[in-house]
Amino acid sequence: MKIIGVTGPIGSGKSTLSDYFAKKGAKVIDADLIYREVVHKGKPALTEIVRVFGNEVLDGEGQLDRKKLASIVFNDKVKLEVLNGLTHKYIIEEIIEEIKKARESHVEVLVIECPIPIKHGFIDLVDEVYVVVADEKVRAERIMKRNNLSFDDALKRIRSQMTNDEYISIADKVIRNESDFDSLIAQLEGNI
Repeated sequence: MKIIGVTGPIGSGKSTLSDYFAKKGAKVIDADLIYREVVHKGKPALTEIVRVFGNEVLDGEGQLDRKKLASIVFNDKVKLEVLNGLTHKYIIEEIIEEIKKARESHVEVLVIECPIPIKHGFIDLVDEVYVVVADEKVRAERIMKRNNLSFDDALKRIRSQMTNDEYISIADKVIRNESDFDSLIAQLEGNI
């Protein structure tokens, strides 16, 4: 089984690339979806988050209030690193389980979409790393539209993460996603 890692900064088009692979027959694991699962009420990751960030990151039903947590961590890189350190071990454990299931099911190509590639094991799990990048302004506009954020809030999220160059430094293949969907697909067809 070939395992492809898809990564890149927020708003770059990772999900678009993963969707492309899925349409070509690959099984896709989305680390963001796994994150949402591991921080549910009663899960150890949520307990650790509350221990560090306090009960104010919970909603009235004891579930993680992702907007409240985002307002804390996207304004402080140290706090974001702490959050990543708390959650990534649980995410990697789940990804490893999904890889085992894919092997047992004789999946030929497995794609792991993960926004933060280096720390806590992602690179070690994949055979090849595809990095999707786009200009900061393009990404900010996408994030504003998708997440209903102001330009300043979108930039805070962008600047709290690795730069395009940092992502490119770990890439086996780089996909530049500056334009429309058709341009991206044309580039993918020539690169894959």
